[in-house]
Amino acid sequence: MPLNLEQKKTVVAEVSEVASSAYSAVAAEYNGLSVEQMTQLRVKARESGVYLRVVKNTLARRAVEGTDFECMKDGLTGPLVLAFSQEDPGCAARVIKDFAKTNDKLVVKLVSIGGRMLDASELETLAKMPTYDQAISMLMAVMKAPVEKLARTVNEVPGKLVRTVAAIRDAKEAA
Repeated sequence: MPLNLEQKKTVVAEVSEVASSAYSAVAAEYNGLSVEQMTQLRVKARESGVYLRVVKNTLARRAVEGTDFECMKDGLTGPLVLAFSQEDPGCAARVIKDFAKTNDKLVVKLVSIGGRMLDASELETLAKMPTYDQAISMLMAVMKAPVEKLARTVNEVPGKLVRTVAAIRDAKEAA
């Protein structure tokens, strides 16, 4: 059923709003997927905080204008599903990559992050990016390591003295 002008404006506004606040975007060709498979993909996307939408290409081109994903405009051809990461940059890539493992009909066509278009083969790299919590924990571990090493080094001096005194005591007791 074709959309009227007001419905088209609503779709463009919705996708544009999501695209303006998203970290990354993935466009994948879904030709050949069943309704059940698409429903599974939508459920996984919703659980991961990914906005997933099938939009007509002309409407998608208008929606990404003025956003970081304007670089995707030329590649929006064919039956595509758009996935926008709302929580962290690798979220959409992880959902699409995991789903594509079991469904070979889902083919990644476009990958974009930070206003740059990436090759579709770089989806794996984007999917391996740490989440916000993982990145914070990695940063904290790096910041904590020098302090721990200093504390161990400073603690080693009296520890060595205690072991030396204990060895002398044991030697005198044995004699």
